Amino acid sequence: MKDPERLVLDLEGVELGPALTELHGKVAAGDPYIDKLRVGRNRPGVIRLVLDLKAEVKPQVFTLKPIAEYGHRLVLDIYPLEPPDPLAALIEADSKLARREEKAGPESAAPPDKPKVARMATIVIDPGHGGEDPGARGRHGSLEKDINLTISKRLKALIDAEPEMRAVLTRDADFYVPLQVRVDKARRVKADLFVSVHADAFIRPNARGSSVFALSERRATSEAARWLAKKENEADLVGGVNIDVKDKYLAQTLLDLSQTATIDYSLRLGNAVLGELGHVNTLHKARVEQASFAVLKSPDVPSILVETAFISNPEEEKRLNDDAYQDQLVRAILAGIKRYLAKHPPRPSPVAMN
Repeated sequence: MKDPERLVLDLEGVELGPALTELHGKVAAGDPYIDKLRVGRNRPGVIRLVLDLKAEVKPQVFTLKPIAEYGHRLVLDIYPLEPPDPLAALIEADSKLARREEKAGPESAAPPDKPKVARMATIVIDPGHGGEDPGARGRHGSLEKDINLTISKRLKALIDAEPEMRAVLTRDADFYVPLQVRVDKARRVKADLFVSVHADAFIRPNARGSSVFALSERRATSEAARWLAKKENEADLVGGVNIDVKDKYLAQTLLDLSQTATIDYSLRLGNAVLGELGHVNTLHKARVEQASFAVLKSPDVPSILVETAFISNPEEEKRLNDDAYQDQLVRAILAGIKRYLAKHPPRPSPVAMN
């Protein structure tokens, strides 16, 4: 509804209980789109929710079937007509720097014999799962999504402390991010590397060890790899992604793939990281495996998926929750990244010339 902008949702056959009457208190003051929320009885048998909006939006409503501790759900997604990307700030910062260089004039430009300057390596860290997609669950109740996020934040802190590296998280809290959006975020910030962090699980509790995966253009290299790839890719169905949009994206991605070189560099990165992880934990496989993970399908960003350990193994689940072990893991991953970048540094950026 217009003048002012409002979003109205009528629920038929629903009683006005505490879950609805207390909704207004869940809208944060700094919410970028919702000003306030009102709930009331519109007419007999109909409850009306009114969201007073701060800007024009494009809503999408869909349902989700029961999964884990969740029952049937009605999901209302609110998209702005011009969606901002929280990662776009990095791109904007680079643009501002270029504009400052232009305003400084020709005298500040690099001399003709130095047309290139070194640049920081951008590493996108992808904490697997999140929100309503918990990932695997350990025997002692640990959730993969939580462990992935904790380890990813530790890794980001270490990378940001490096003078020539910066890290970006695809999620920094417990919320769901569709697989293709994770890839998009890496490409939008012109990532040099993409590292997806997971905690493995298998039907046998004695399965153990760390693994590293890169993308395969063919069939997965083992039954376990195929099973794991299928499990991870089905996460989009859990998140309620519009399947038509997903299929279109994947079809376009597959058509545009010219990934031979990217996969080769992904394997090199994977080998460097796997070698370092071998000093911290038993390796599930002594080589980098390849599987069709959707999150690794960026055509121009070397990408790996790190299975830090088996959360389904009670002993490894305990270690995954240990601060000291997490620190060892992230230091090993960082060491592998640094080994790779020493041989394959980011391409230098051209200096803006007036």
